[in-house]
Amino acid sequence: MTSSAHPGLLPEPASFAFPETGRFRLSTNSFVHTPSSLAPAVRRWARDTSDAFGLDVTVKAPSPDRSSPMVDFRIDEQLPVGGYSILIDDAGIAVAAHDLSGAFSAAATLKQLAGPQSMRHASTGVVGVDFPFTAIVDHPRMQWRGVLLDVARHFMPKVGVLRFIDHAAAHKLNVIQLHLTDDQGWRVEIEAFPELTRVGAWRAESARGVWQAGDFDGQPHGGFYTQDDLREIVSYARARGITIVPEIDVPGHVEAAIAAYPHLGTTKTPREVRTTWGMSTQVLDPGPESLAFFRRVLDEVLAIFDSPWIALGGDEVPTKAWRESPEIIARATSLGLGDVDEMHGWFLAELCTHVISAGRRPMVWDEGFGPWLPREAIVTSWRGFAAGLDAMRAGHDVVMGPEQAVYLDHRAGPDPHEPVPVGFVRTVEDVYAFDPLPAALLEASPAPEHSIVPEGRLLGVQAAVWTEHLPTQRQVDYAAFPRLSAFAEVAWSRSADRSQEGPKSTEFLARLTRDHLPRLAAAGIEFRPLDGPHPWQKRPGIAGAPRDLAKEHAVAGWVGAGGWREGSIDPGELA
Repeated sequence: MTSSAHPGLLPEPASFAFPETGRFRLSTNSFVHTPSSLAPAVRRWARDTSDAFGLDVTVKAPSPDRSSPMVDFRIDEQLPVGGYSILIDDAGIAVAAHDLSGAFSAAATLKQLAGPQSMRHASTGVVGVDFPFTAIVDHPRMQWRGVLLDVARHFMPKVGVLRFIDHAAAHKLNVIQLHLTDDQGWRVEIEAFPELTRVGAWRAESARGVWQAGDFDGQPHGGFYTQDDLREIVSYARARGITIVPEIDVPGHVEAAIAAYPHLGTTKTPREVRTTWGMSTQVLDPGPESLAFFRRVLDEVLAIFDSPWIALGGDEVPTKAWRESPEIIARATSLGLGDVDEMHGWFLAELCTHVISAGRRPMVWDEGFGPWLPREAIVTSWRGFAAGLDAMRAGHDVVMGPEQAVYLDHRAGPDPHEPVPVGFVRTVEDVYAFDPLPAALLEASPAPEHSIVPEGRLLGVQAAVWTEHLPTQRQVDYAAFPRLSAFAEVAWSRSADRSQEGPKSTEFLARLTRDHLPRLAAAGIEFRPLDGPHPWQKRPGIAGAPRDLAKEHAVAGWVGAGGWREGSIDPGELA
């Protein structure tokens, strides 16, 4: 445990000690020595530290000269992948990292050790910074420590995305899945198809609250990122140890694309970009034209993003329109499919193969998991936990991001005035208690005795910030923090019993309150206070749709009740 005299780190390191006394002062004209392989992380830390504390910290190649206050970074491949160590004493700061990823994480820890001022972009008058004598050895629990940011439902200007990247990096998260397309907007410039942004990037108005309320704001909404904007976002994230994973959602959630190019839809008739939330029966015609179109889209996406992974969606695809189309039924028969519903898996598999042929790995939501899905595809389990476990046992690598645990757009407290009161109650304590593979799930779903398929891996975990009800950056801050801080500790720190009201949870809340909330405040994050919203954070009069987690779990169990399944929602009720 940390002494009260020193800042508590978040996420909690694997091993750490703070002596009661002793501090090392980093002053102007200090030197940081680093090998070239770690230089991107070291330069970023030196620049941020210089800005926050009015210093002039110079990055140099390794040197035995220790005549001036200095920081040494070096490589130590004996550390675990992504791991690092920090030793601070009167001789300076010695950092070892297994790799560049470990160096980025070490830099994030050094920023926290420097206190809340380190989260600011400029000095507030004090020159120089003291670091407490420290011994830390640390490494990540999960390879994939992700968060999805939805910029399709409500567009976030580029500067807001860059800001979100900074905050994710400060929490040692290393993946941001950028949800770029949906029914309500298309946000990525595609040069081959300019109508996608000319038409598909804006809508006439937006629903206020849940779509069933029929309440609209009357305000046109839109925006998109040019390809250079996105290259800048990718580069900015890379310089902070984060990979941007683009998501192009198909064959559902495509009304914005169909509004731009009506021939892509099943009805071939013009439509407006969707102004309500929820699901839509307007899905792609899963034929040769749509395939050719989205292969060209993906070619441009592949050229913009350097991510090893490309997300293709595949969620919430009502097949009502397909089942009513003689042409699509005939096409399914000609392909040898047993049912027209199998067009979903076939279409996704065709695009997955295109991504694989480019040397990348496709990623789909758990609805895309099935016999057609190539083994290389990663599955994100959002409709509960069971689909992720099934996908792993079928040989797929899996990211666990279940709605009932880590969807941060869901209300953060039980008060009916919580802005906006949608979904399950997910408190900070609830998120902190998240276990990606609960023992009860494994007991309820034992592994088969014999399988010729090697199991896939649990790559990691991913939270989600969907923005139907988060139209501004301030509201994204409110929904995400400090719950994303709790999630970050689950993703990074070693496995532990984090059950609510247990000793680990109690200690975390004390550390969060005492040490980490001041950092969030210094960074300018308008987080939700632990005891509820400030008056200006409330949004009275906007209809929500609270859900009862206990009741839904009693019915659906580990499968989860989210999304669309045959018979679960009448597509006739949807637009």
